[in-house]
Amino acid sequence: MAEDLIINRNTTKAAQYESLLPQIEGLLDGETDFVANMANVCAALKEQFNWFWVGFYLIKGEELVLGPFQGPVACTRIRKGKGVCGSSWEEAKTLIVPDVDQFPGHIACASASKSEIVLPLIKDNEVIGVMDVDSEFLGHFNDTDQTYLEQVISILLK
Repeated sequence: MAEDLIINRNTTKAAQYESLLPQIEGLLDGETDFVANMANVCAALKEQFNWFWVGFYLIKGEELVLGPFQGPVACTRIRKGKGVCGSSWEEAKTLIVPDVDQFPGHIACASASKSEIVLPLIKDNEVIGVMDVDSEFLGHFNDTDQTYLEQVISILLK
């Protein structure tokens, strides 16, 4: 498949995801390298939604360690239960944070980040990492993002 995406921002958020999901499937089809696939997922999501930051952290020992991402430099290591990413890992659930300044223990990797969604990567009933998406706008993420980003993770993990 060609590596060009068809980007359409002049429609609803759900329609943007609906257009992007099959493109992500095509992009990952036949590629078995997990790091390469995470990198392309980040690039596709960043290109479509122009979020401030999108990336992955993978569990290594007792920490989340920075993986592929798109955006400004990021925190390299996060302990379990710390910040939004560490909390998502600890709770094994998606966390939507409309205002990161209101999240107890938020780790400010970038002061421009205002809202965040973090989704756990669960394989064989075990959290292996998280997908982290940040926006420079308050209240940017909602249930629509959760629904579709969980589908993106499902594509990535199959």
